[in-house]
Amino acid sequence: MSLPLRITYIGHATLLLELMGVRVLTDPHFGARLSRILPRVSSPGIPLAELPSLDALLLTHAHADHLSFACLDALPQSIPLFSPPAVARWLNRRGYAHAQPLAPDESVDLGGVTIRAAAAKHYGSRYGIDRWRSAANMYLLLAKRHSVFFTGDTALTHETDRIVHEYLTGKNRQLDVALLPIGHAPWWKPGFRRGHLTSSDALALFERTQARHFVPFHWGTFHHVSAGAFDAIDRLRARLATYEHRDRVRILEPGETLVLS
Repeated sequence: MSLPLRITYIGHATLLLELMGVRVLTDPHFGARLSRILPRVSSPGIPLAELPSLDALLLTHAHADHLSFACLDALPQSIPLFSPPAVARWLNRRGYAHAQPLAPDESVDLGGVTIRAAAAKHYGSRYGIDRWRSAANMYLLLAKRHSVFFTGDTALTHETDRIVHEYLTGKNRQLDVALLPIGHAPWWKPGFRRGHLTSSDALALFERTQARHFVPFHWGTFHHVSAGAFDAIDRLRARLATYEHRDRVRILEPGETLVLS
């Protein structure tokens, strides 16, 4: 019997993905705050100490809400950590020997699951001045019966869904789950969409991928300087009232799991 696909929302961009028994954790962040003035507003859906054994960590970019050194320190370094090459080299220099580069168009195989990287449209440097660390990845996870597209942070461009069509729809397969971030910015932050998805952008990308299900993330965990933790999900829920494919949008609260047989 084929094992089900399981996706658990832990919070922000941290999700536990289980395909064919392979467990992958994305952008691990279990911290109590994002910064000195921005505390966490909801507990992790799974406490870090209660995570099951993991086969891989996926890191999309170096921003503090996606890369937590405290969380990396708390996780075993026997777990391979895949990230953009510039970020992997930086982590290696900081003592994280398990960090491995995975550049766009490269892939790695883990127990029957192939993880393919693609370039995200997002300026992901840690400190703003470290341009050499600005690369950001998206990841497509492919198993024999299931598939998951995890974008991290990205803007909506004509290339964003290319990897899905190249490896799935172009081969007469349908993407099972699109994991897409949703964000909100006030009118005085017009550059937000150059590196992020609004809830409307995420719905448009969901339709372009032709996925069976859309699971939104990047909400309900941290307040940001320009938006509250629930602004984006409130706007998405309002749009779903009249959205044609609302039954395929699966909003997971922290700790909830989507199971696809």
